[in-house]
Amino acid sequence: MASLPVYSLDILHTAMHILLIEDDPFIARAVCAALESEAHAVTWTPTGREGLTALTVSLPDALLLDLGLPGIDGIDVLRSIRAMPAPACDLPVIIVTAREALDSRLEGLDAGADDYILKPFHMTELVARLRAVVRRRRPLTPDILRAGNVALNTVTHTCTVGSDVVTLSKREYALLAALLTRPGAILSRRALEEKLYAPGDEPESNAIEYLIHALRRKIGAQTIENIRGLGWRIRAQ
Repeated sequence: MASLPVYSLDILHTAMHILLIEDDPFIARAVCAALESEAHAVTWTPTGREGLTALTVSLPDALLLDLGLPGIDGIDVLRSIRAMPAPACDLPVIIVTAREALDSRLEGLDAGADDYILKPFHMTELVARLRAVVRRRRPLTPDILRAGNVALNTVTHTCTVGSDVVTLSKREYALLAALLTRPGAILSRRALEEKLYAPGDEPESNAIEYLIHALRRKIGAQTIENIRGLGWRIRAQ
């Protein structure tokens, strides 16, 4: 499918966890590569049943859902999600399918989809639609997140400490963005792992501590506070 190159994406601002239910491995790999290149965690399942199971393990920030799935059809998956208790029932969902008939599109929207995109599609359009449905469901993150002399640009993914530009890895960026998005809030190890890793990735037990240590060396040891037994936070200014 020639229309699925991996572009450089100006997209979703803070790192998110996206669930992709898609039985075509070529499309799935292209979508995963595009989103992961921007530090987002992606869980891919090829069947609706596996997708519903993944939702019970970790609730993602958004769902990309194919309709022509083996076993449980995508429409039935969507109806099952909308019948779940909150917050799962409010999950932003974009249908991604080759079904061109108007009746199919109306059925998907009536079942509770937030948006609909036809295959083949350009990755930039898919990402723009994803950004739009997430924006409608929750407030958009500011372009610049700050704490003291540390500033993180969520559009360009650049970090500065005072006037110095600091280079961050994808996971360092995702961790810092998670903390800066909720200044003053204590984020546990599990909460940070859910932001940085897709279910099944199984990070090493000290992975978060390693990233915190690396970030402190780059942005200042006092910027990230360790609350013993609870997690980490960046103090609200």
